[in-house]
Amino acid sequence: MLEVQFETIIRTLGDDPTREGMRETPKRAAKAMQFLTQGYRDDLHKIINGAIFQSSMDEMVIVKNIELYSLCEHHLLPFFGKCHIAYLPDGKILGLSKFARIVNHFAKRFQVQENLTTEIAECVLNVTNAKGVGVIIEAKHLCMMMRGVEKQESSMVTSVMLGRFRSDDRTRSEFLNLVK
Repeated sequence: MLEVQFETIIRTLGDDPTREGMRETPKRAAKAMQFLTQGYRDDLHKIINGAIFQSSMDEMVIVKNIELYSLCEHHLLPFFGKCHIAYLPDGKILGLSKFARIVNHFAKRFQVQENLTTEIAECVLNVTNAKGVGVIIEAKHLCMMMRGVEKQESSMVTSVMLGRFRSDDRTRSEFLNLVK
């Protein structure tokens, strides 16, 4: 189905989907779009896979510079950047790789950065039952860079602070200082 849609798009935009360089493009584009939106089909419980462990750790845990790639829901163009996640464990910690998997789960959907940041923060809070969670995303958006205003050096920073990261200025400041 998607392959036929991409063939139609290519033809509508003025190219020939049967010419040598384009013959396989509809199939490749359909496969790429399925991969780039797999967050709609992935099961979060399978992603976490029980990787929640008892721990007496109750100080801030930060995972920095998690790469992310997503598609802007307004133009279907990529945005990409880094995600920083912090949490204050309350008897449970999450396996390290699960943070990157959570980011991918929500990034591999049509998104706006603001909602992506919130979804990641709420997921980490729900999965870990932490005393607080902070998430910062810094990203460049091709919808700003390639079209419209064409600003190459622009980037967007979003943050969501939940629990003690919202209510305690010292906790929030520690997080912000450590991710600089």
